[in-house]
Amino acid sequence: MALTYALPRRAALLGAAAAVGALTLTACSSATNVSSSSGSRYVTSTSGIATVALSKREAAPDLSGETLDGAKLDVASDYKGKIVVLNVWGSWCPPCRAEAPNMQRVSEELKSKGVEFVGINTRDASKSPARAFEKDFGVEYPSLYDPAGKLLLRFPKGSLNPQSVPTTIVLDKNGKIAARKAGGMDVENLHKMIDPLIAEK
Repeated sequence: MALTYALPRRAALLGAAAAVGALTLTACSSATNVSSSSGSRYVTSTSGIATVALSKREAAPDLSGETLDGAKLDVASDYKGKIVVLNVWGSWCPPCRAEAPNMQRVSEELKSKGVEFVGINTRDASKSPARAFEKDFGVEYPSLYDPAGKLLLRFPKGSLNPQSVPTTIVLDKNGKIAARKAGGMDVENLHKMIDPLIAEK
């Protein structure tokens, strides 16, 4: 009887490990050309930004947990009605280091326009190097601590889910997944992702 319950559990664990492994294979890629599958609900520009039309967006998954500072954060409830920029990063990732000042700069520029930035720190075995990263680059917005990538696996299949580290995903004012870009971000592309959502009614 014990074997009957053990096998599905082991299969589920192996499936989760494989999904995290797939993310690991593309980790720290600076590629900007994200292809979309046939029949997908999103389009990808030449700059690598994938977007979804307002009427076709999916709700973001539960993105809640503990931040690097030990506080509790629930993106949906704490930032209700806000545009949320999610940045998947790791302290070990060179493109993440390159883009960090851009993230902080745009977070400051757009905060008054109802835009909040939230990091999702992944694959850092402890919080210490991630906190040092934030201090070194002056990152002031919070980051959820997700060492095993469990939050990343919550994104719906076929949606604009994280595919590499770094990846930036933007949620609209209704908490729906609106845009994604894999690889390091500059200020110009951040504005290309965010500004159209600010203009939405």
